[in-house]
Amino acid sequence: MPPKKSNTLTEAELRIMKILWRRGESAVTDIVAGLPADEPLAYNSVLTTVRILEQKGYVGHRQEGRAFVYRACVAEREASRSEVRHVLSRFFGNSREQLLLSLLGDGDISPRELERLKEAIAQAAPDATKEDE
Repeated sequence: MPPKKSNTLTEAELRIMKILWRRGESAVTDIVAGLPADEPLAYNSVLTTVRILEQKGYVGHRQEGRAFVYRACVAEREASRSEVRHVLSRFFGNSREQLLLSLLGDGDISPRELERLKEAIAQAAPDATKEDE
């Protein structure tokens, strides 16, 4: 039985998506050139990964001469939210509270980050003075 197809992004897929989000439409040679020098991928590896991304619905292409030009079909913010929902479901039983408690409990949070989180929670909290509509 073949392995189940995942809609989440692998590390290599994410690196390529970041290039497409940053650069916009790109041929495979442009994507290869956009990879960090310390994390190179061969042309054929990039081509294979882009084709997988296309099967997953993250990337589309158009033909320009003999080359294909690829573009992101999923916005970075949308992909990020999808990944967070995936982690939330797999590890935290869809509990946002458990996710946040896990993040806060690792001891690596700065006072500034903690303050920004407090502000975000305060802004997201329902207005206690409003009556139920």
